[in-house]
Amino acid sequence: MGKQRIVIEYPLATKSPNIIWDQISSAHGLERWLADHVTEEDGIFTFTWGEPWTEQDIRQAQLIEYVKYDHITLKWDYEDENDESYWEMRITKSELTNLLTLLITDFAEDNDADGLRILWESNLDRLHRASGL
Repeated sequence: MGKQRIVIEYPLATKSPNIIWDQISSAHGLERWLADHVTEEDGIFTFTWGEPWTEQDIRQAQLIEYVKYDHITLKWDYEDENDESYWEMRITKSELTNLLTLLITDFAEDNDADGLRILWESNLDRLHRASGL
């Protein structure tokens, strides 16, 4: 089974990349909508889902590329080094409205693609509730 590339476009209610940038590029911002707890040290982000007194899921992602106010690209630590999959959050601007869009790129096994889409849509809903974007 191969992996398929998933791209999700999420329109933002802002024209300023400053507002969204902290939400997608810092541990504090990601903790508001993507995981229960996020830390970053030397380009390694540690994501924790679940509370300390319950079963937790802990994953790490390495920062691959970071262009301020444009995009952040990460790779999960459990991916095979020959696997070229990554996940990226990119800010794009509509030429028509001048409003911004958050473009999410991720990869999933063929049988997990729908589940991954649902997970990202749920996380983006949390982003909206946490920031109003």
